[in-house]
Amino acid sequence: MRRRTFIAVAGGALGWPLSSAAQSLKRVPRLSFLTFDPGTPQSPAKRFEGFFERLRELGYVNGETITIDYLHPEGRSDRYRELADECLHLKPDIIAVTTTPGAHALKDATTTIPIVMVVGDPVGTKLVDSLGRPGGNITGMSQMTSGLAAKRLELLKEAVPELSRVLVLAYLVDPISPLQVQAMKEAASSLGVTLHVIDIKTPDDLPAAFEAGSKIGAQGVLTTAESIFRNARAQVTELAARYSLPAVYPYAAFAENGGLMAYDDLDDRDLHRSAADYVDKILKGAKPSDLPVQQPTKFQLVINLKTAKVLGLILPPALLARADEVIE
Repeated sequence: MRRRTFIAVAGGALGWPLSSAAQSLKRVPRLSFLTFDPGTPQSPAKRFEGFFERLRELGYVNGETITIDYLHPEGRSDRYRELADECLHLKPDIIAVTTTPGAHALKDATTTIPIVMVVGDPVGTKLVDSLGRPGGNITGMSQMTSGLAAKRLELLKEAVPELSRVLVLAYLVDPISPLQVQAMKEAASSLGVTLHVIDIKTPDDLPAAFEAGSKIGAQGVLTTAESIFRNARAQVTELAARYSLPAVYPYAAFAENGGLMAYDDLDDRDLHRSAADYVDKILKGAKPSDLPVQQPTKFQLVINLKTAKVLGLILPPALLARADEVIE
């Protein structure tokens, strides 16, 4: 009788540590975050702060409840396939990606690991079958980049009615860039504008591009919406000022940096927060193919009135009235 009691108590005592150990050995999920912009999970590029902030709100703490790898190509677009292979080597449970070339490299590398993207035009660049039914292992957020490119040309024409020649800086290695250029060309024909498109491979190409624009008599400048231009915005806006070229940019940060105007989605931070929500849903069992691709619903026009005055531009009152923010 005493022996039986002892065994029962011992079994109970051993049972608790085993349960605790099983819980402590529960696998922590791994997220690989692939982007163009340098940073770390603790100090990400500013535009991704909403993504990592939302993850923390959902209970994902790097090194405790999740392991996060932050990968970027160090400014070299030819490294995306290498980084995609590195992602697979890390054996992530899920991958988040914020660049179209990176998303394509990942799509080629895996059909099983779930991928959450925040990119320009996932349908146009054939990353997903449709917004409502993405199919496969990829879903996420669309920034509607192609359509916004044409709108920026229209705004530039409205600001400079005599506009007839425009310098377009494009990062053509990115699949989203040719789609933007095509959208601009379609708009240009009805606006009576000729586009002079220059392929920018690195920021070192920018001075020569502006010089070429000057030689053909460009009266304004546009850039396509890629991280290479966002990261080089100080150089781009300085060159635009040097050549006295009015411009409409794809990110509000350009206008804040001295650019004439910017037109982009107002929900950029919210889109990245929503991407974190999708990461959470998938880690909890949702399938990417069942999660529709989301799009921004609000857009913002930012005008730098100080820059307009320096350029000698008198902007139409109707254009100023539509601005969401005027920098004076």
